[in-house]
Amino acid sequence: MIQVILGKKGSGKSKQVVDMANKLVGEAEGDIVFIDDDNRCMLDLRHEIRFVDCSEFNVDEVNKFYGFVCGMLAQDFDISHIFIDGIKNMVHTELMEMEGLFKDLEEVLKKNNVSAVIVISADPETAPDFLKAYIA
Repeated sequence: MIQVILGKKGSGKSKQVVDMANKLVGEAEGDIVFIDDDNRCMLDLRHEIRFVDCSEFNVDEVNKFYGFVCGMLAQDFDISHIFIDGIKNMVHTELMEMEGLFKDLEEVLKKNNVSAVIVISADPETAPDFLKAYIA
């Protein structure tokens, strides 16, 4: 399952997703992973959450990002939740061109029984149609 938090830059999305992740600690039946495009919110997350700064791994386009997530899932069968903040900055791709990525992620997450929350900085009024099914 994928849930998207969509809003304009500076609207508090990152704080919201950090709070969501922190709240899951102790409740989640598996491991929690927080993927970001930098380390801004690393210190705001509880220590039980696995923080990953994608910029350290040369993940800079859609296929690399998908492979990166698949590698995490292959290595750790206990992941139950993934939070992704700043996906557009990671993959350097316009939102309109990410439909395939979302379909692929949805399929692999479903197979592995993993929930994902993805934060996207964009105007909700101009969101592509494929994204509307994921918006919370």
